[in-house]
Amino acid sequence: MIDVSRALRVATDTGEVRFGLREVRRAAKAKSAKIVVVSSNCPPDAVAALGEVRLLRFPGTNVDLGAACGVPFSVAAVAVLSPGDSNILSA
Repeated sequence: MIDVSRALRVATDTGEVRFGLREVRRAAKAKSAKIVVVSSNCPPDAVAALGEVRLLRFPGTNVDLGAACGVPFSVAAVAVLSPGDSNILSA
């Protein structure tokens, strides 16, 4: 079992990620998202139309997800385009 919070932080620092539902939908539509991480309080209908992209539920809220990514704002969803040195794709 990997530490999702740590893997997200490494992906944010060394890879390429997109924050927010609008950016996540755009990345999923372009098929550039490898995995999408959504907070526990993200509405299910907000991520229903993402298509075939892998979905990972983050155990914390959007505030916790933002903190895990190391950004100073709350984040409902994160799309990982390139994991960098992170092992997030093995989650």
